Amino acid sequence: MDLHDIAARLGVPVEDVERVHRLAGDSPSAPLPARADAPALLDRLAVRPDDADEIMAGWPDAESPLWTPELRWLLDRTIALVRADLGGYVWLPPGPELPRDRGPAWRHLYVYAYLALVDVVRAYHRDHGVPDGVSWVTLADLGRNLAIDRRMRREGWPVIQSWLTLHVRGAVYELGRLQHHRGDGAIGLHVPDSGPLTPDAVSASLDEARTFFARHFPDEPYTAFSCGSWLLDPQLREYLPEDSNIIRFQRRFELEPYVESDGPDADVEVRRFVFRTLSTPFDQLPRRTALQRAIVDHLAAGRHWQWRQGRFPI
Repeated sequence: MDLHDIAARLGVPVEDVERVHRLAGDSPSAPLPARADAPALLDRLAVRPDDADEIMAGWPDAESPLWTPELRWLLDRTIALVRADLGGYVWLPPGPELPRDRGPAWRHLYVYAYLALVDVVRAYHRDHGVPDGVSWVTLADLGRNLAIDRRMRREGWPVIQSWLTLHVRGAVYELGRLQHHRGDGAIGLHVPDSGPLTPDAVSASLDEARTFFARHFPDEPYTAFSCGSWLLDPQLREYLPEDSNIIRFQRRFELEPYVESDGPDADVEVRRFVFRTLSTPFDQLPRRTALQRAIVDHLAAGRHWQWRQGRFPI
């Protein structure tokens, strides 16, 4: 198919389609699991029943009228694009942002790509001796993020679709309370939405990571843990008590000098993670917790949050 025609039919910029074509090249795709096996797999990946029903309704059967040639091309080349970077660990947008209100095939195209790559990344895990339990709990972040996107009224997906390519390339591993991200000399830390960020839970996760990466990725020497997040913004200390879990998490890190343009817009990210909305009017945001009140009061005063980078030795 002509790339300009594909872009027009998808309703996306032709540059986005050309990027997929360029990065995928002639790389092989991977098949989706059999439709009969999909419900059990979705359950294993912690996908909620409402999301699983939508995914099954849009399943890319050969005879499905939902799957136009351009959608089938994009799914095939997206799988190839991500598979070609198996073992990579940088953020990788899998393809253009699609108009997801056009039905389940459009809404979940990148979910189908994820499902096609589960066996591929599990083989990568086995090659590195990663325990099966770690593989599944890591890959089950799919269900968690679909639930978050639903809670956000579908606003969160453009970021989530790129985030999930890390899991199916073997870049991220969930070890206890934290997710650990392979990188250049440092293990990046991510904080999933999975309960209190207690010091004991964080310490246990860090200890597990020290053993995990030395055992399963011995050729990748790591000297530090790192994190980039609004959670490391020292302005939070103006609002939260010193014994709060967030402040105790902050104290583990030595912060790098603040650079305003470094990283995502923290004002947007606090709305994403604290309120799970990007569009709710400011005066309607909830103020039930100390953190929510801090975020709202800070922004109401005309101030801004900072995306901060920090690290500490392994």
